[in-house]
Order: sequence, then C-alpha cells, then structure tokens
Amino acid sequence: MTEQTPIITCRNIHKWFDHFHALRGINMDIYPGEVIVIFGPSGSGKSTFIRTLNQLESHQYGEIFVDGIKVEPDCSDIDRVRAETGMVFQSFNLFPHLTVLQNITLAPILVRKKPKKEAEEKALELLARVGIPEQADKYPAMLSGGQQQRVAIARALAMEPKILLFDEPTSALDPEMIKEVLDAMISLARSGMTMIVVTHEMGFARSVADRMFFFDKGEIVETGTPKDIFDHPREERTKLFLSQIIRH
Repeated sequence: MTEQTPIITCRNIHKWFDHFHALRGINMDIYPGEVIVIFGPSGSGKSTFIRTLNQLESHQYGEIFVDGIKVEPDCSDIDRVRAETGMVFQSFNLFPHLTVLQNITLAPILVRKKPKKEAEEKALELLARVGIPEQADKYPAMLSGGQQQRVAIARALAMEPKILLFDEPTSALDPEMIKEVLDAMISLARSGMTMIVVTHEMGFARSVADRMFFFDKGEIVETGTPKDIFDHPREERTKLFLSQIIRH
C-alpha cells in the first residue's frame, strides 16, 4: 500500500433486485496500489458489488466513494468515475466492426480528446505490454478468446485509469487460454495498478493478491491475506468453498 487514504470506500452497501437482497451491508476500504481478489459461490453478489462501484448497478442504501467522489444513482460525476475506473468483463465486449487498434483508441480519442496519432502510439505500446503487438490490424473475430480478452485489458488501460475492475475475466475462456490472460494481469498487478478482481483463479490470488474477500449470500464472510485465507481460514463456509474449488 502506497498511501493511507483509501481510493475506494464502501459503507453498508445494500442492493435489492425486486425482493432479492443481493448485497447485505458491504463494508470495504481499498488503498492505492492494492490488488484485491473477491471470490465466492455463484450468486453471492461478487459481480453485483463491483458493478456498483461505477454504477453499472445502482445500490439502494449505503455510501460509496471512488477517488474522493461520492458515487450514487444519477451522480453528476459518474462519467469522471468511469473514466478513472476501467472495467474488463468476462465477455470481452469488443466492437466487432472495428479493428483491434480502433477498439483501443476509440475512447481515448472521444473521451480524453487525445490526438489520433498519440492514441495509436499508446495503443501499440499497450498491445506489446499484453503480448499481442502483431494483432493491431485484425478484427476481434480473427482472434482467440484469450487474445480478445488481452485486447480488452489494453482497451481499459488506454484510458489511463487509476483503478481496474475485472469481472470474472477468465470464466468465458477455454482452459489453455486462461494462463495468457492471467500472465497479463499478474504483470499489471506487479506494476502497482489498483485492481479489484472477481475470480475463481486461486493461483492468481495466491501469487498477487494483497487481500481477499470471501462473499456468500450477499455478505463478506471472511477477509484476509492469501496466507490467512488459504492456510488458516476461520469460517466454515470459507473452508467448505475452498475445499470444493482447490484441486488437491
């Protein structure tokens, strides 16, 4: 941790989908440069929670602050929050009619008002950083799933965000493609980027997470360092979940 002022603060966050209580009093402080892994069973509120941070899902109760801005439904500064909070989805969400280079440069040119030449130079740098510099002029359909996800990471980085959110970034990939995406994420984590990652990839969590949060039924059941969580889990629900997903 590089500073003692949180870059994200969440206090007593609640979220309902009709009668379903999806988030039940989530409290969390995240500091600049931290890598946070959120894990837990399907339907536990993990993805819903990180989507409240940039209001892709609105919360009904509680307070969220991102980089000093209060985030709430109809927040006038939400575009600023989203510009500082890059997001990588499980389904890539690339524009199929644009080349890789065009996908990456679109937002910096339109939102950050970067000159096209500068945006393209930055995009090529980022493609090299995620290990696919030769794919710049191809269209998404010409790439493997792992390559598309690395383009999505480069696209998020092109906006020069302070925070990156990852919503199960490897869950739609074939097993042989997962490693190439995780390698790109590990490199990013070690560069000092603030990252919040919803994932079942426990090897990734063990190697780069600063802290882990176990979600179940819309609550944080347990939190700790990877060593705490893997070697000395306190809660029975945590122990059961880990026993089910870690291959012995």
